Order: sequence, then structure tokens, then C-alpha cells
Amino acid sequence: MNLANLADSIDSLLPQTQCTRCGYAACRPYAQAIAHDEAAINRCPPGGREVIAALAALLGRIELPLDPGCGTEQPPTVAFIDSGACIGCARCLPACPVDAILGAKHFLHTVLARECNGCELCVAACPVDCIAMQPRPPGQSAPEAPANRARYEQHRARDARAARERERLLSERKRAAQLLPQQ
Repeated sequence: MNLANLADSIDSLLPQTQCTRCGYAACRPYAQAIAHDEAAINRCPPGGREVIAALAALLGRIELPLDPGCGTEQPPTVAFIDSGACIGCARCLPACPVDAILGAKHFLHTVLARECNGCELCVAACPVDCIAMQPRPPGQSAPEAPANRARYEQHRARDARAARERERLLSERKRAAQLLPQQ
């Protein structure tokens, strides 16, 4: 199996939370590092023992305990925003890799629990500590990896479109400024 196909196979086993706890920016770069034998298979707390076992079986490696430097295995959680403390700063919106937080600047934000993958990235982004991770209610499962991957790719595509639009507007403004008569 070539490295690209191996990285695809590894990536398909990861939970796609894009939490960065493994030390990589997302699940795909971690999968590529494993495929290139640059990362250990035990760095995914959201996947825990189940993912480590699957990676070991795929790669013919020994199962390792979860690297404690990456975090601990926990039951699935969901972000909760304290409406009394939220100041509407909107810093949690870009932090969420699956766009599970709704809101706009200067307005209360809320979490779409069924879309939240429990990555915890919104917690660190919040300057007023109004976001807490809570256990998922009984019977409510975390989103599956394919749904997380699809939402993450949509998030990245939207960010890329916004960056291109900002660059286009900046270029237009620069051209317009150059055409102004010099005083």
C-alpha cells in the first residue's frame, strides 16, 4: 500500500474531531504522520483504546496505552454556553472545526448539541470562561466520524472562500489607492 492510501486508511479510523490534542492541526495531518512513521498511534484521546487497537491492527504494530501528554480518554461530551455569561464576542465561532456553534458578534451564542463533536477548542477561545464541557445526555451519541469530516471540510471551504474574498477586497482597495491623485 502506498503512503497516500495508507494515510487514507489511517484517517478513516480516526474520530475526525479535529481537536489537535495529538499535536497536529487536524486528523488528516496526524494520519499522514503515522503513515510516514513520524508519530505514534496512541495520541488520539477522543478515539481512545478503540482507535489505538484499530490502528495497531491496520499497521501490524503493538497496541500502546494512550499517551497521557495528549489527554485522557473520556466519555463523549458536548459544549454548553452559559447564556448569562456570554458576551457575544464570537471568538468561539472560528474555533469550532465543525461549525456547531451558532451566533453573531454581540449576540448570545448557542451550541448545536447534535453537531458538537466535543473537541473542546471553543473552551480555550472563550475569554470569559462561559463555555463548559458536559457529558452527553443518556441516549445522545456524539456525531460519527464521516459527519465530523464533512462538517470540517465545509468549515475549511468557507474559511478559504472568506480569505479569498478578503484578499480580493484588499487588492481592489490598493489599486484604487494607487489611482488617487497624489497630493
